[in-house]
Amino acid sequence: MDSREFRRRGKEMVDYIADYLDGIEGRPVYPDVEPGYLRPLIPATAPQEPETYEDIIKDIEKIIMPGVTHWHSPYFFAYFPTASSYPAMLADMLCGAIGCIGFSWAASPACTELETVMMDWLGKMLELPEAFLAGRAGEGGGVIQGSASEATLVALLAARTKVIRQLQAASPEFTQAAIMEKLVAYTSDQAHSSVERAGLIGGIKLKAVPSDGNFSMRASALQEALERDKAAGLIPFFVVVTLGTTSCCSFDNLLEVGPICNQEGVWLHIDAAYAGSAFICPEFRYLLNGVEFADSFNFNPHKWLLVNFDCSAMWVKRRTDLTGAFNMDPVYLKHSHQDSGFITDYRHWQIPLGRRFRSLKMWFVFRMYGVKGLQAYIRKHVELSHEFESLVRQDPRFEICTEVILGLVCFRLKGSNELNETLLQRINSAKKIHLVPCRLRDKFVLRFAVCARTVESAHVQLAWEHISDLASSVLGAEKE
Repeated sequence: MDSREFRRRGKEMVDYIADYLDGIEGRPVYPDVEPGYLRPLIPATAPQEPETYEDIIKDIEKIIMPGVTHWHSPYFFAYFPTASSYPAMLADMLCGAIGCIGFSWAASPACTELETVMMDWLGKMLELPEAFLAGRAGEGGGVIQGSASEATLVALLAARTKVIRQLQAASPEFTQAAIMEKLVAYTSDQAHSSVERAGLIGGIKLKAVPSDGNFSMRASALQEALERDKAAGLIPFFVVVTLGTTSCCSFDNLLEVGPICNQEGVWLHIDAAYAGSAFICPEFRYLLNGVEFADSFNFNPHKWLLVNFDCSAMWVKRRTDLTGAFNMDPVYLKHSHQDSGFITDYRHWQIPLGRRFRSLKMWFVFRMYGVKGLQAYIRKHVELSHEFESLVRQDPRFEICTEVILGLVCFRLKGSNELNETLLQRINSAKKIHLVPCRLRDKFVLRFAVCARTVESAHVQLAWEHISDLASSVLGAEKE
């Protein structure tokens, strides 16, 4: 394919994508295929001779689309949103064309410097304390990670390195292995499984702190765990606070937990993967109160801020905590500007060496929507979630299980877990809408997350009518 054909095919692909998104509402939101459906549809080996572009395009609808779950359908209410916007798609095209691997400033100066500035832009939208911003001479700063899971792991590994070095400096006879055996990290019992996974990868004992009746980690429960473990000779060093849990969008009490972490000299990491986008709205900024106590903070613009995956924003108060943990400087990666105060080499902030020019997506989206446009988008989703909540509350057969704060509604039929499992199975088998469940204590609960960029009140109303009709069917069958 030469540049002439690329121009033609590129325009065709843009038309195909636009047509796909314009017509996505008409496609079944969840695919009607069985595991292994794809293998019989394609050859067992790669072709020896080139095939035509036309044949590839035909196979998209024939082979790929039947197996796609359409996350951007206005009838997709599962998991949490995955961001999508036309400006971000265009920026991703340019990112792919430039094709730089931005492991250092010298590898592509614009790639590094735009990321630093975009992370400051976003930090200011969130009203983060000045300590988290790079500015021209700050000690903190932001970095784009691949996911919140990656950010949590990076924070844990940096905290682990920091505490080991501190303890060895005070007591040189302590070996790293001896210290590692005693290190312990903490998070709420409502935290995402990725926090537990970070502990597994980092070789660290991770303890789940019991949450309260609102599924929130409180100071008293954390303090009890810290005191018990210190008395047993363990070394608490890392706490993850979740703002907007995956199960029910509950919020750990940051204003209570933060001061304890500071007093104990424990690294505090905030995971706000979904909810963090809402903090750009003044009316939701209170949910981030206490961020000043944190050592690191992360959320995913690729969930709810119209910046396509992958784009997970992470800030630290002291960037040397990261660069000190991950700094590897072989001669082939060195350059003459790496000791400049303003310049950062992002390979020292992350697990992989390579990185894409992801800040282009932020730059395009922030400029083409503006802060007010992004705020309006968040507010619309929150309004739709409250609309769905009101519909549920009007039906005495159902109950709302947790407070609805942002774009997630947790609800269920009053009755057994088996009844609700049957309802969910009916919903997803019908393939008109898509939901996923959670378990809150001993209850099986349905989650209704407002996700798609194009979702409107009419879609929410139709979704509720569908759920209500299926509930009648399930309850009727139970009585028979």
